Amino acid sequence: MIGSAGIVALALALQLPGVVTVRGAGRPVEVPIVLLDGALAVRADEAIPALGGRISLVAEGRWTVALPGTTLDIRDGLPFAGVAGVPLPLSAAPRLVAGVLVLPLQFLTDVLPRTVHGLVWDAARAELRTSASTVFAAASSAVMPRGAASREPTPRRAPSRPGRAAMSRDRRVVVVDAGHGGPDNGMHGPINGRFTIYEKDITLAVAHKLAESLRDHGVQVVMTRTTDTLIALSDRGRIANRSRGDLFLSVHVNAANLGWANPGGARGFETYFLAEAKTEDERRVERMENEVIRFETTVDASKHDPLAFVITDMAQNEHLRESSELAAIVQQSLGRMHPGPSRGVKQAGFRVLVTAYMPAVLIEIGFGTNPAEAQWMGDDRHQQEIASAVAEAAMQYLDRYDRRVGARQP
Repeated sequence: MIGSAGIVALALALQLPGVVTVRGAGRPVEVPIVLLDGALAVRADEAIPALGGRISLVAEGRWTVALPGTTLDIRDGLPFAGVAGVPLPLSAAPRLVAGVLVLPLQFLTDVLPRTVHGLVWDAARAELRTSASTVFAAASSAVMPRGAASREPTPRRAPSRPGRAAMSRDRRVVVVDAGHGGPDNGMHGPINGRFTIYEKDITLAVAHKLAESLRDHGVQVVMTRTTDTLIALSDRGRIANRSRGDLFLSVHVNAANLGWANPGGARGFETYFLAEAKTEDERRVERMENEVIRFETTVDASKHDPLAFVITDMAQNEHLRESSELAAIVQQSLGRMHPGPSRGVKQAGFRVLVTAYMPAVLIEIGFGTNPAEAQWMGDDRHQQEIASAVAEAAMQYLDRYDRRVGARQP
């Protein structure tokens, strides 16, 4: 550990505050940032109770962190947090120091907002906050059942359907997914370029801008990842479902088939929805984006088979129709600003879309293998243009949906 003067100096050097403000069950609590083994960290006994949660020692070197609707498993020296048996990577391993459990700062800024409904990390204010409807009562001693966190009522004119939150409410929720991350770089390019881009970096930059654009429209945004970390494909959909999202937008960068006549010349944008791939090119993109599965620690391929899901889940048929419409609107909106050609709306069995029980699309914003397009996507101004176009498309779809539902209801 380092002294308070060292903490402040480090925080200033990294343009971070010396404390993280936690607004949860009671008054706001300022939790000091500490340095542990070279990583920014916080004391669990200061941060978790401030959220209305609690920490329980279940065995030597093992704890559970109980928060509304979610219980996380933490182990001393293991850089993962377990949620319902699924390991989520941590930026550093939790440690027991002088009898105190110390957690990486990323646990507050990234892991908890993705796993606890209603919990939001505000980077600009260095503040982790939760709405009153999702906070434990101070005197409560029981863990709230999964999915029991309260939610604002849905208007009568838009009754919810199985597996789907009705979109005709005052506060819409859009889940933004930055493809790849952590050890999974995704594609890298361009071909014969003098510079290198990695898909995980481009998608995260665009996702952040997309989130801000949506918030400017008054939309609540949930991001599956906010930092360079690996999130399992099936977990991304679960995050969306836990957040009761209205839409799921997954951002990716395309790569050419090296067997093409001129792979470095391939360019353009395309938007996918979940269905059986019909063409070889659709199957190529499906294989490429599903390849991240090799980085995941636990995978049950049969459980998440895309075609079996489509066949057996009747409710998903509605999501497919809606997703197809959403994809068409996104493609049209991108076409008004993208310098490359439109490659159209396509379909494939993307694992990242399988478990999202809502209209969901995967957007290939350009070819990173093309030098000119890779440079274009790497530019901050063009990333904002992409984000704005996708945000406008999402709002257009949501407005259309609300009008349709309103027209059908008495």
